Amino acid sequence: MRIIRVSDQGILIQLMREIKVDPYGIEIMLPKAINYVIKINSLPSIQANILKQEMLSLGGDVAVTRDALTGKAKQTDCLIIGSLSHYRALSEKLKKQPFGLDRLSSGLSALIANYQKDSFKLDLGRFRLTCLRGRTLICGIVNLTADSFSGDGLFRCQEKKFKSYDLGFILDYVCRMVEDGADMIDVGGESTRPGARPVPLREELCRTIPVIKMIAKKIKVPLSIDTYKPEVAESAIDCGASLINDISGLRDHRMIKVAASKKCGVVIMHCKGSPRTMQAKPRYGSLIEEIIAYLHKTIIRAEAGGIAKNKIIVDPGIGFGKTVSHNLQILKRLREFKVLGQPILVGPSRKSFIGKILDLPPAERLYGTISASVLAANNGADFLRVHDVKEIRQAISVADSIDNA
Repeated sequence: MRIIRVSDQGILIQLMREIKVDPYGIEIMLPKAINYVIKINSLPSIQANILKQEMLSLGGDVAVTRDALTGKAKQTDCLIIGSLSHYRALSEKLKKQPFGLDRLSSGLSALIANYQKDSFKLDLGRFRLTCLRGRTLICGIVNLTADSFSGDGLFRCQEKKFKSYDLGFILDYVCRMVEDGADMIDVGGESTRPGARPVPLREELCRTIPVIKMIAKKIKVPLSIDTYKPEVAESAIDCGASLINDISGLRDHRMIKVAASKKCGVVIMHCKGSPRTMQAKPRYGSLIEEIIAYLHKTIIRAEAGGIAKNKIIVDPGIGFGKTVSHNLQILKRLREFKVLGQPILVGPSRKSFIGKILDLPPAERLYGTISASVLAANNGADFLRVHDVKEIRQAISVADSIDNA
C-alpha cells in the first residue's frame, strides 16, 4: 500500500490509466478526487445556513462562524469544503434557491473555471504569446537607470546632467538575453527600489525612448515599458513596445486610456504606497485576499475603460509594500491568484527578501533567485521577470520538464 499526494488532475489521470480504468470511468471519477476550499466573505447568515445544509446533503461541508448557526450574527465568512463533483451538484441546487443564492451559483462556476484554466492567449498588438501550464515564460530586465537596487543599471549620470549611454552595448545586451531564452524584454528608466526618488518625465523619456526605438527593430520578442507615467507609456508604444508594465496598477486613469487607444497589453501590479514609502512597515489584514481584491477591481476598471481581457497580465508585486514574510506567503500561495483568470507575472529576481534570508548583496543572489523562480513556476507563475535570463531559463526548463513528465 502507498499514499499518493495528488497535486493536480494530470497525476490522477496517469494513475487511473496505469490500472486500466475505462476512459468514461475516469471522466466520472476525476471531479470526485479534486478538492477545493473556497472562501466567501460576508455572506448573509440565512444564505450561509442554506449553503451549509446543501453541501452537507452532498457530502461536503461549509465552515461558518458559530454565531451564524445560533442566529446571533447577521453575516458570516464561509469556507466551502468539497470536491469538483460537489461544486457542480451544488451549483445546480443553488439555481433553485431564493435569497440571491442563484447568483452565487454562477459565481462559483466562474471561479472554478478561472482556477482550472491552464492556457492563455495574449494579444500584444503585433505579437501573440501563448501561456501554457508547464511552459513558463521569461521576461528579461533592462534597467536604464543609475540607481537600480540590483546594480545592473545601464545608465550613468555625471555632474548631475543627463548623459547618454552606449546604444551598441545595450543592443548587444538585449540580443544576448533573447538568445539566452527571453520571451519578452522589459525596459525601464526609473528605479522603483524602496526609497527611490522619482525621475522627471523628460529624463525618463530620454533614457527609454531611443533604446526602445532601436531594439524594437532588431528583436523578435515583445517589448514592455516599465513605467507609471502615461506620457512615457504612449511614446514607448508608438516606438515599438507592445506592453505597459505599470507598478502603480493603473491608478492613473490616463494610463487606461493610453492602453485602450493603443490596443497594447498591460501588466497590472499591486503596490502598497509608492516606492519612497512602500516599505515603511506595510500591514495587511488578510494579505492574499487584499491583493486579489485590488487586482480584481483594477481588471474590472481596465475592461470598463476599453482594455480587452486577453491583453491583461497580473503581478502580485513581490517587494512592493511587503515584508519578507509577505513575499514568502505570496510565492507559497501564488496559485490562489489563478481565480482572477489572467496570466500571472512575478519578479523575485535579486529582491531584498532573498538577501535577508541569505545575508547576501544583490550581485550574489542568483541561487536564491533560481530557487524562488522555480517554486513560483511550480506554484502557478506564467511569467518570471528576471535579470539572469540564461541561468533562470535553464533552471525553469528542467522544472517545467518535471512538471510535464
